[in-house]
Amino acid sequence: MKIGLAQINTTVGDLAGNQKLILEAYQSLVASGAELVVFPELAVCGYPPRDLLFKRRFVPDQHESLEAIAQQIGDAPAVIGFVEANPSASGRDFYNAAAFCYQGKVQQIGRKCLLPTYDVFDEDRYFHPSDLPLVFDWNDKKIGITICEDIWGNTDISRERYPHAPVEYLKEQNLDLHINLSASPWHWGGKGEQREGLVSAASKACQCPTVYVNAVGGNDELIFDGRSMVSDSSGQIIAGLAAFAADQKIVDLDCEEISLASSFRQDLMPNIEEALVLGLRDYVHKSGFKKALIGLSGGIDSAVVAAIAAKALGPENVTGISLPSAISSDHSKSDAKDLADFLGINFHTVAIADIVSAAEDTLSPLTTGYGRDVTEENIQARARGLLLMALSNKLGALLLTTGNKSELAVGYCTLYGDMCGGLAVISDLPKTKVFELARYMNRDKPTIPVNTIEKPPSAELRPDQKDEDSLPPYDILDGILEGYVEKGYSSCQLIEMGYDKDVVKDMIRKVDLNEYKRKQAAPGLKLTPLAFGVGRRIPIVQRYVS
Repeated sequence: MKIGLAQINTTVGDLAGNQKLILEAYQSLVASGAELVVFPELAVCGYPPRDLLFKRRFVPDQHESLEAIAQQIGDAPAVIGFVEANPSASGRDFYNAAAFCYQGKVQQIGRKCLLPTYDVFDEDRYFHPSDLPLVFDWNDKKIGITICEDIWGNTDISRERYPHAPVEYLKEQNLDLHINLSASPWHWGGKGEQREGLVSAASKACQCPTVYVNAVGGNDELIFDGRSMVSDSSGQIIAGLAAFAADQKIVDLDCEEISLASSFRQDLMPNIEEALVLGLRDYVHKSGFKKALIGLSGGIDSAVVAAIAAKALGPENVTGISLPSAISSDHSKSDAKDLADFLGINFHTVAIADIVSAAEDTLSPLTTGYGRDVTEENIQARARGLLLMALSNKLGALLLTTGNKSELAVGYCTLYGDMCGGLAVISDLPKTKVFELARYMNRDKPTIPVNTIEKPPSAELRPDQKDEDSLPPYDILDGILEGYVEKGYSSCQLIEMGYDKDVVKDMIRKVDLNEYKRKQAAPGLKLTPLAFGVGRRIPIVQRYVS
């Protein structure tokens, strides 16, 4: 059997646009010989729809879209993810479902059994679980359909969140084909390898091929990497689609040839670069923007964000603004200009010394006698935020914030200053990884000035300032933050791991005190297993000391 894998990039709520993508992919794959076409989870409405589901017309409207799609499906069936209204008076109002469309109609409906409610997922808020996955006969084949999390309940790899495993039921059904529709976002830490293991295990359990089709694209903070795949009945991955790009492919289940896209398996740095490019591009374009604006400090963070933006949007659509103050170093100004030249982006300089001086003079009747402190540093950052937001309004360009995860974690950033913007591109990238990514981006040609990478990091808000005046070296800080933020370790556990007691206590205090800043930050692209965002819900007002 020839199966068409339609790895499409949908937009949440764009019913007409998603319908067009589905039908175009279906027609193209069928014209090339596909006998059955599979789409991702909730392809009709996009994933995750979240509280759009509570809008009274949303689910009926996407039902109408599904019916319109089904009418265009001929003798080659299509399996398409959608939201089904729950016909029962009990339980949640909706099902996360898959429609088996054939000869102009929706012939079968499968429903998701396991509803993830952890990290960024909150499906129990919206959907009712099915007791069993769909199993049906078509064209002398017995087919089983699961949806995303349903294969995460496999007992060989389970995270033991669920009382039963749909795959355990399917392996008793003598299937000829198992299909899994998925919307599984990417993060580093072996997510791709874990998925391969799950798909392989499902095939071994069911003793039949598994066709796994994943979503691709950025929707808000989530980045879906695609990497749809097929495993044969022995569990061998025989086909794998591209990472971080829309893709489609016909896989002949009767052919033993192995075909993996070049990006299906790749190293961490290309994954991070491609994830950021895709996440930024889709956030900008799906939000209705075409251009981006970045404040260029001459530092590593703004350089990496600018390089990502130039690649995602095209250099002609990116504008870098240097905003030197009275204490900005000559190398910071020249590094910003060199970066813009390397990238080919638009570049302008807007000095802020007069604005900062005017603000200080205006406040002087109320601040005389207090002495200079972080207040004056923040005036500089907020002057930059004021001007950048004004230019964003005037130019119709989305302002990108440039802070990294290490800084955001400990509050080494200025609210209403360098935190101004519409998207925090690298807010889930630790500082050590920012440097690593910058070096990787210079692999073929100069992209980021070498001096930007090699000079000591500095916010340059006071003379001769260095980040290490306020923070431990970033390799130490990032280790502490990974343990405390992502793995939930206590201070005692971190100290037992060899970190200095005073440093641990100080960094944990900073993380806890700055929750209020992160709640007001721009949304950030998720790269790690636990990002600051919807997947981490720490109270602002709390007194627990770890």
